Amino acid sequence: MALALKTEVHTYTHDEYLALEEHADTKSEYFKGQIFAMSGGSVNHSRIAVNVMVELGNDLQTTPCEPFNSDLRIWIRAHDLFTYPDISVICGNPDFYHTRTDTVTNPVVIFEVLSPSTQDYDRGQKFEFYRSIPSLRDYVIIHQEKIAVEHHHKVGLNRWLLTEYTDPDETLLIESIDFALPIRRIYARVSELADGASVS
Repeated sequence: MALALKTEVHTYTHDEYLALEEHADTKSEYFKGQIFAMSGGSVNHSRIAVNVMVELGNDLQTTPCEPFNSDLRIWIRAHDLFTYPDISVICGNPDFYHTRTDTVTNPVVIFEVLSPSTQDYDRGQKFEFYRSIPSLRDYVIIHQEKIAVEHHHKVGLNRWLLTEYTDPDETLLIESIDFALPIRRIYARVSELADGASVS
């Protein structure tokens, strides 16, 4: 019987990962020395992200808070994770990772649009990682195949309150940034929702 050859797994440093990302065609996450490619998004995924960004940009432009798209990387110190949320909101000055201007550590709100391949991760382990960010107050998960929004709001030490929205006539309220967003606007132009749902 042949013996299996042992495969060495390379452990990347932060600097190695960040250098690779500067020249990569696609984004990758870094988790405790390992690099994982991130999947691309669908048309509806992009529509939802743009819809939310537009609303945030219009509503927050005269406040200390500012929305950023998925080009901005987040470093989560407690779990040694670099990742790219679909949307993040920072209030006040960004707290940069070392001297880099493309990586921050202090989001107040994070939005993720679910994809079939990542929904278990986004709703489970990734939320666990996000909860360790000291500045984070709200985590919003948006389904792209049905009208469903999950809003997790921090109400105390290790305590998060979940509010679910499934009616397009409801309004998502995020008190930490004084922001109200009608669910209908999140799903504007989004096609092929489950059960024939429509926001028109």
